[in-house]
Amino acid sequence: MNKNRREFIKKMIVGNTMVMTSPLFFCGKNQGHKLDQFGFISGIIDKELEKDWQAALSRAISLGFTEYEGGIQGDSPALFLDFCRQIGLKPIAGGIRFSEDMDVVQQSLDKLNALEMQYAVTYWPWFGGGPFTLEDCKRSAEVLNKIGGLAQENCLTFCWHNHDKEFHEMEEGLPFDYLMQQTNEDLVKCEMDIYWVKKGGGDPLTVLKTYAGRIPLLHVKDMASGEEQDFACPGSGIIDFAPIFAEARRQGIKHYFVERDNVEDGMACLESSSDYLKNLRF
Repeated sequence: MNKNRREFIKKMIVGNTMVMTSPLFFCGKNQGHKLDQFGFISGIIDKELEKDWQAALSRAISLGFTEYEGGIQGDSPALFLDFCRQIGLKPIAGGIRFSEDMDVVQQSLDKLNALEMQYAVTYWPWFGGGPFTLEDCKRSAEVLNKIGGLAQENCLTFCWHNHDKEFHEMEEGLPFDYLMQQTNEDLVKCEMDIYWVKKGGGDPLTVLKTYAGRIPLLHVKDMASGEEQDFACPGSGIIDFAPIFAEARRQGIKHYFVERDNVEDGMACLESSSDYLKNLRF
């Protein structure tokens, strides 16, 4: 072995030792992972879509968004889908009615299938406004199971969407836990809204770990600093998304939808959110 080769091997050993003994190596940090893709929910740019839906969707694509959650745009499912294919936007999820009448639910599912959606989401799985009781939870869980079964028959994955009130204590535990534990895990999933979990006093990372495999969709919405804990565009608030995304990646979660309620300039929110998500490493 010549001198140059011995020196090269020596340097390699020293370099590898420094990396492996670094705290970052053992803590699993600085891995450089990033989101492969992310989407948005249509409500964030309602005004822009109403004015010119094709221009609005094209702008979203130019910002880096590739997935869509929402309802139909344009005059027909065929027109909407054709345009989405042209610009490279993939419809993933849409809302359905929460009802005990399965005929009503079926009509909602038909609309999603016409748009070639993969997920059906009910955004308020309750028959009242809360606070929720154990009886409220029992009634909702029963209906969620029925809807989940019907959605599966229609080749759709059914999710319910949380808000903060599911994390307010009732007679026995939390409504969130009841709905997750008393529904069929094969039929009923959850679209976890990160902001609303935190707003309710829960920890999004803990929830994600506790219900691994039950949360295929994430709503990515930030929380403003201050006592009011108002909505904020992702990256402009106090929520640390990196550990949440790291756990989501470990679980194989693929769909992240930017959302921000009551936003004045939805497109500006999408732009700043895209910049943040593109540069976030976890």
